[in-house]
Amino acid sequence: MGERVPTREEALKILYEYNQGDSLRKHAYTVEGVMRYIARKRGEDEEKWGIIGLIHDIDYERFPDQHCTKTREILEDHNWPEEYIRAAVSHGWGLCSDVEPKSILEKTLYAIDELTGLVAANALVRPSKSVMDMSVKSVKKKWKTPSFAAGVNRSIIEKGAEMLGISIEELIEDTIKGMQEVADVIGLKGNPA
Repeated sequence: MGERVPTREEALKILYEYNQGDSLRKHAYTVEGVMRYIARKRGEDEEKWGIIGLIHDIDYERFPDQHCTKTREILEDHNWPEEYIRAAVSHGWGLCSDVEPKSILEKTLYAIDELTGLVAANALVRPSKSVMDMSVKSVKKKWKTPSFAAGVNRSIIEKGAEMLGISIEELIEDTIKGMQEVADVIGLKGNPA
């Protein structure tokens, strides 16, 4: 018998139990969408990647000062496998966690978590209010304006892309494509021409 594999339904139940706010739930769906897209692109386990994306910020709403630490406790209490817990905790490496991303899944989560915020902010200032008509070029343009989405830590995104051995442009493109797949759910379908 192998390790227990959590289901998306279990992940959603925990997500909704610990996160009442719409913005954190949308962020969870956003990261799930991007993780699923990149897993498919790389021939990885889409379900596992998506579930980890869904629960990566599980503790943030209730325990912002103990972010990532409480994630481990919550998931252990729910009998989740160590691989899932470690991956979720590793996304806070260097900020609120000393767990360095090692696997391709962990490095991807680390790289795209902040980037989804930049892409979402970029979508909201577009006339279309949409991620559907967004280009890598438009995100790169906003990237160079530090005051735009100032809370987004661009150095983490750069470090993540470097860890993955890919360009920032490829990472942005994958993030946009992943977000396009869940645009309805995350409220970024907008009104593209």
